[in-house]
Amino acid sequence: MADSTQEGASNGAVNNNKVPDIKPKTVSFNKNKDEATIEFHMKEEGVKLAGADLALAAAFIQDAVNGRNMDIKTDQKTISLYEIYNHWLLQIGLFIFIWLNLALALFEKPAVDGLEMPYWATMILELVCLAFFVFRLVHSKMVLQDGKFFKDSKNIVVIVLIGLTLLDMVVYLFWVNFAPNANPVRWSRPLRAFYIINFAEGRQIRRAFRNIRRTLPDIMNVLILFIFSVALFALLAFKMFDKKHLVYPDGKPYFRDYWESFWDLYVLVTTANNPDVMMPAYENSSWFALFFVIYTIICLYIFMSIVLAVIYNNYKRHLKGEVKLSVFLKRRLLRRAFDILKIWKNGQFVIPKDRWDDLMRIICPNRSQAQLDLLLMVLDTNGDTDIEKRDFLNLVDLLNVELTEVRDRMTLMETHCAPCYMSTPSEFIKKAIHHRFFMYFFDFMILVNAICMGFKWDVLELYFFLPLFTLEIVLKLYAYGPKQFFSDFWNIFDFIVVGAALIGTIIEAIQKEDKEIDYVLILRVLRLIRIMGAIERFKVIITTIMNIGPSIITYGGVIFVLYYFYAIIGMESFGGRIRFYGYNNLKPEQQFCGDAKLNGTEFFNKHYCKNNFNDILKSFVLLFELMVVNQWHILTSGFVAVTNKAARLYFISFHLACVIIVLNIFTAFVLEVFILEFSLSGGKFDSAIEEKITEMGMQIDSGGPKVKTSKHKKQDKEELVADVQDVAVTEDPTKEPPKIDLTSQDLSHFDLNANAENLTTWFNNLTQEEKDKDLKFHLKKKSGKNIELLLQRMFEGEIDPDDEGEDENLEQLPPPPSNFKSLTLDSVA
Repeated sequence: MADSTQEGASNGAVNNNKVPDIKPKTVSFNKNKDEATIEFHMKEEGVKLAGADLALAAAFIQDAVNGRNMDIKTDQKTISLYEIYNHWLLQIGLFIFIWLNLALALFEKPAVDGLEMPYWATMILELVCLAFFVFRLVHSKMVLQDGKFFKDSKNIVVIVLIGLTLLDMVVYLFWVNFAPNANPVRWSRPLRAFYIINFAEGRQIRRAFRNIRRTLPDIMNVLILFIFSVALFALLAFKMFDKKHLVYPDGKPYFRDYWESFWDLYVLVTTANNPDVMMPAYENSSWFALFFVIYTIICLYIFMSIVLAVIYNNYKRHLKGEVKLSVFLKRRLLRRAFDILKIWKNGQFVIPKDRWDDLMRIICPNRSQAQLDLLLMVLDTNGDTDIEKRDFLNLVDLLNVELTEVRDRMTLMETHCAPCYMSTPSEFIKKAIHHRFFMYFFDFMILVNAICMGFKWDVLELYFFLPLFTLEIVLKLYAYGPKQFFSDFWNIFDFIVVGAALIGTIIEAIQKEDKEIDYVLILRVLRLIRIMGAIERFKVIITTIMNIGPSIITYGGVIFVLYYFYAIIGMESFGGRIRFYGYNNLKPEQQFCGDAKLNGTEFFNKHYCKNNFNDILKSFVLLFELMVVNQWHILTSGFVAVTNKAARLYFISFHLACVIIVLNIFTAFVLEVFILEFSLSGGKFDSAIEEKITEMGMQIDSGGPKVKTSKHKKQDKEELVADVQDVAVTEDPTKEPPKIDLTSQDLSHFDLNANAENLTTWFNNLTQEEKDKDLKFHLKKKSGKNIELLLQRMFEGEIDPDDEGEDENLEQLPPPPSNFKSLTLDSVA
């Protein structure tokens, strides 16, 4: 519902300076229903807000931060239940039971070797999982508004899944007890993966699947034309080569059957059988090569490129719609929280400082009062310590900026052994470790170590490089402290690699000689990656990849759901038909992968017997090989040989779903996110706050090696800059402080300069002890960006700041129109 709100006092007469008694009103218009609602506000300054109201406002804000969309009841009991519902233990418990339910495939027939359990044991475990799912559903229904539970399709899907699973268990019990030789099947097992999507906590994977579903109609036209083209060329090939009686080198007939012709040409689009499929015709006449060249250009290079282009264009449009939904949800939740907290003051609705403090003590109970005051000053644009609605809508962005105080970043040595740690020799050692040449020296040693490993100079590796790298880690731990040391990815990487190599060397020395642990020592070669990360031109790429990692993991979850679904179906359809016994000294029944039908097939000749569906792990490996598409037609031929040609439908459907649709959508997503992430120089909101604190002298040193700005930095202003922990703050008083860019989309309504005088006055009024202990903050980037924030940063600038959406049901928000404003580098520069 789109609400147009007009706030103000009535038009009653005002004599002199007397304030009228009539209260301000909010008039809300529902465009869809032609209704108007008038809300009378009786909130005045100085009135203490009830604890239940504060808890409800905090719940709305936390939902906005976490992207939750649950229309909950507003009574105090429900708010308490909702807090319990969102408790991290229950959320972790849900994921544990979801993964336990999925992991049952390891123990059910066909089970992984040595892990098989009786069917009644796995059923008991599954019932426990279902009981927890029911508990979450009931808990959800208790907090939702009346009638909302059954309007949510996610809840309906989960209920249907649970019902089908219980029905399947009952049928299986009768089947296995009364007809055990009739190959009983648990037909509901492929549906287990869909629990990941349909619980509220799986919102990111659900969003990806929803985008895929919405993109499918857009690409069906192209796929239909593609299939039609393959079918047409298959008919041409069948008519051209049928009467020539050609054969493949293994004696197989060449294009003698239309469906075989279709299959061979479909495989050719994946290049898996190129040029094998062309050679018999090419040997018969060189002119026949022209047919395959034309087919490859049309169906592979043109149609597959069009498929990717259509998927990218339409998926990007639907992705914008999803982000639009998220922005509207966030704004509506913040608006509802503001309506609870606001008072009427100086002719407008605002949130006073006392209510801000009460609210933040619920949302951020571990933050000091100094931090809360600083955040208030940063959020308040006009400097009167009262937060207007327009400023309040930036609260989510502010809460996603992490602040730490100096005392929080003190090392263990500073806390427990300060005189020694702060002594002159210790300061000299720390200064040397912080120097950039310390980093350059060890990067050079990593390169020398790799050269020595290539020449097998094991003595140097064991007695020089390993102790040297261990010393490097010890010195860094001493200088930075464990907390700051392990906050950097490359330090964690070094610690794991060097630690594993050190443990492997110790074990090898104890056992005298053990070839099985040599692979641990090879991990030292991986430290070469760190050198790439230290080079500025490579660092921007590597840092970008790390930042979009969480987004990539989301699509890893999508592919996992697809894998699990197809793996279970494959196990039920092909499990036990192909077995691996080795290839030498076999019994007659073990030869040819356990089935004589594979005798002489390319599947057996290439020793592919271990590629089977005999358990969930082998199925995942086989599906990955099919996804890579190299030799996938040979893998398919093995299962066709032991069953029939209808088995190809399974493999073709997997190729269409996973390779052509999901992987192309994944490619479109990575392209869109990577281009923007690579083009932007980090979060502008974070940078503005950091510059404001730096300008006030409230920052602390980053602790990393001081890196001078290169000449290329100015030219690379559109590239991703280094992490703030790797670049020290310039403290040269002769230099003009950096200016804050207030023209960006992220800060168009967030004027930090307007607060400069108030912030400075507030800061100067504090005691020296407060300044030293509390008010030197370090803004540090999180190791991985929140997916929601990353997507909103991509497209939020295209939405009007006051737009809260028109559709009451945000889950059904339609995609934006085709003329939805495009995001370009110019618009984010």
